[in-house]
Amino acid sequence: MNFKELTRNDMRLAMLRSIQDDGYALNESVLQSVLKLYGHNVSRDQVRTQIRWLEEQGLVSVEDVSGILVAKLTGRGVDVANGSAVVDGVKRPRPRG
Repeated sequence: MNFKELTRNDMRLAMLRSIQDDGYALNESVLQSVLKLYGHNVSRDQVRTQIRWLEEQGLVSVEDVSGILVAKLTGRGVDVANGSAVVDGVKRPRPRG
């Protein structure tokens, strides 16, 4: 696995865990800000691309609210965020604690 893949996989996990921690739904703007806190300085377009990828994997559902994407965690997304399920392309989390 190369650096780009490691970074992308970590970003996806950070997105899932952030959505989970904030009540199971976040919009693209907040996700972009949260990712920056985790050291991922990415464009809004990159955030939207990753939201759509997570949607394709069944980890989030997406609602377009006046042109802003809102990602809502699915049951499968919760399992991946907690580490009880594994999806290739999302970093496996370390236990919290």
